[in-house]
Amino acid sequence: MVWFALRRILSAIPTLFIVTFLAFMMMRLAPGGPFDGDRQLPPEIEQNMLEKYDLDKPILEQFYLYVEGIVTRWDFGPSFKREDFTVSELIALGAPVSAKLGLTALAIALTIGVFLGSFAALNQNSALDYGVMGTAMFGITVPNFVVAPLLSLALGVKLNLLPTAGWGGGDFQHMLLPVTALALPQIAVISRLSRGGMIEVLRSNFVRTARAKGLPEGMVIRRHALRAGILPVVSYLGPATAAVLTGSVVIEKIFQIPGLGRYFVDSALQRDYTVVMGTVILFSALIIFFNFMADVMYGVMDPRVRSAR
Repeated sequence: MVWFALRRILSAIPTLFIVTFLAFMMMRLAPGGPFDGDRQLPPEIEQNMLEKYDLDKPILEQFYLYVEGIVTRWDFGPSFKREDFTVSELIALGAPVSAKLGLTALAIALTIGVFLGSFAALNQNSALDYGVMGTAMFGITVPNFVVAPLLSLALGVKLNLLPTAGWGGGDFQHMLLPVTALALPQIAVISRLSRGGMIEVLRSNFVRTARAKGLPEGMVIRRHALRAGILPVVSYLGPATAAVLTGSVVIEKIFQIPGLGRYFVDSALQRDYTVVMGTVILFSALIIFFNFMADVMYGVMDPRVRSAR
């Protein structure tokens, strides 16, 4: 298990480097630049600004200087559009907001999804099972950028029950709509995975043996079936985290939440290279980390995986 964890950590370094390189090249090769705008700058002023930020150098040299700044000084550079802030300062401002939003949505999705999936598995082929799975299929097919405006229109504009924009310091009322929109698709996926895993485990030999020994049904479910049945969910935690992180970009923009997702979208539209790169690197590192943690948790919960690795 230790050797497996070490290999995953070492493989994460080239993966993150490749993501950084590709994102850097795509940003530089895209049409437009950070100093293009409605007002045309005098050529000498634009040249001075390009020299100041090393944008006049060959693209590979720019990439080398950028990576060197990150590795040696942990410096992601200044923001081209928000002149009073560095990228690190913007990340420090937006990351706690995005983390609270994303982790809350993921925790709610795991709790409700595992409960609904297990409930459907214990009532397989019943009306309750069909109802839960039918709702889950609908939740999978409707993306959160469709759900978010509908929730905002129904609960915010029509009924005037909840605020439709802003963060409000992360209070319950301001979080309810964006967290719901972000969690609903994941609840649908997790409930289907939980149902499939539980049905397979409930038919396994060790569950039949536990029942034959006279253990109460509740104990059989909690101590034996549930732990093995949620293994597919554990494997999905990495992709689920990626979906929540990338989905929060859209949700934060729709609800005007001051998180990393909103900074990312605005900076991409304005060609603020350094902010886009900083958020891409941070999101990539988090996705790699959570995939690694999901693999470790899978090994802890399943002894067969530990022995194989």
